[in-house]
Amino acid sequence: MKVIEFIREQREQIQQRNNEFKAKLEPKFKNISDLLSERLAKSLTNTLNNPWMSRFNINENEEPETKELAHKELVQTPEAAKAYKQLLSKLGSETHLGEWFTLDQECINQFAKVTNDEQWIHTDPERAAKESPFKTTIAHGFLTLSLIPKLTDTVNPENNLYPDAKMVINFGLNQVRFPFPVKSGSRVRARTKLIELKPMRKSIEVVNEISIEVENSKRLGCVAETVLRLYY
Repeated sequence: MKVIEFIREQREQIQQRNNEFKAKLEPKFKNISDLLSERLAKSLTNTLNNPWMSRFNINENEEPETKELAHKELVQTPEAAKAYKQLLSKLGSETHLGEWFTLDQECINQFAKVTNDEQWIHTDPERAAKESPFKTTIAHGFLTLSLIPKLTDTVNPENNLYPDAKMVINFGLNQVRFPFPVKSGSRVRARTKLIELKPMRKSIEVVNEISIEVENSKRLGCVAETVLRLYY
């Protein structure tokens, strides 16, 4: 009997210690749990409020708003619809071939001063003749890129490429590559190919592939996809 009583007493003591230990830990676990829950809720709220997340349909029972907006964009004004139809017939074809333009050292120097990019490979003909593998100065890649409006005639008031548009906006670039340097004194010209159209209610987004040729060279000085918005 004494052995049984001893075991019962020990079991009760162990149980009591467990209860005391549990009582001490529970508030700490609760605080940690509450803290994690609060941070998780805040993180989830920030994620859902992120403007990028608005593109995703979280509730499967609801139609995404972007789908409705896309449908509205297709309902064009008569002017935009007419222009879109005309441009659609040119999709995938070359729409313009520019005139030759001489990219001389003076032009390169002016660009170097404006951009504060006066590396010797662009602005020092004597050093370039000795040390450059091209044996002459070369144009900045961004200079070649910046000539696109000039080379494509999109800023020529006497030759409006989009005569019915009330306003033409440079919306940006999809991608740009400079396959080969353009040497000082080279003549360049641009070929324009219409590769994508996106109709909107009062405007059209036009994506052109611009290839800048260098005279007497098989390599292109620049290839870029430009994005224009034509408003009607």
